[in-house]
Amino acid sequence: MTRTLKVDGLADRLLRVLLPLRCLLCGADGSGGRDLCAGCAGDFPINRPCCPRCALPLATAAPLCGECLDLEPPFASAWAPFRYAHPLDLLEARFKFRGDLAAGRVLAEQMIERAHADVPSRPKLMIAVPLHDSRLRQRGYNQAFELAKPVSRSLGIPLDRDALVRTRATAAQTGLDATSRRRNLRGAFAWNAKRAPPEHVVLLDDVMTTGATLRECARVLRRAGVARVDVWALARAPQPRR
Repeated sequence: MTRTLKVDGLADRLLRVLLPLRCLLCGADGSGGRDLCAGCAGDFPINRPCCPRCALPLATAAPLCGECLDLEPPFASAWAPFRYAHPLDLLEARFKFRGDLAAGRVLAEQMIERAHADVPSRPKLMIAVPLHDSRLRQRGYNQAFELAKPVSRSLGIPLDRDALVRTRATAAQTGLDATSRRRNLRGAFAWNAKRAPPEHVVLLDDVMTTGATLRECARVLRRAGVARVDVWALARAPQPRR
């Protein structure tokens, strides 16, 4: 059975009336109707400057990063409002690996707030990066889909959970370099919808590390006939030091 995350659902609103808001990071009083205090929210690392094509954090602004100059991504643009660093990484680990849906709700709220300010265009369809059925049964929920639901609802973008599927279980990406990640994901996704896709689709994931997963998903969408693919992620990991 899968678990679901709701942002501002009825049960959630009732709990907020009955229980005081507490910051999930430091335990102080929550702020702005969230389980996050203003101080910890202000510590979330904003992803600026970054590459406008793949959202890779940069030391100084540039038209493109070196990786995008060397190998053009199959997606048109990337948006990741935060850098994957402290203290966001603490909430992300609780959400992704420990089933803490309260942490996921806070992350979704932060992403929605930035999306209304930063996202310039509205795609016709949103697709969350899928998990393989075996991983979904093990974890109980897809963290990317749980983030996508409130984001799509807030922005008014339809969300399709079945159009893109993961056709085979892959080894965990953690610890693999960029080349190994690409090989690991080759042929792991497929377009599953009977209908033709819309011209403009956005792929959403929780964290974009090397971008290998989103690149492979974007290639599948492009082959299925999508004219423009954008990618969104809650956070973008910095390039590892060589």
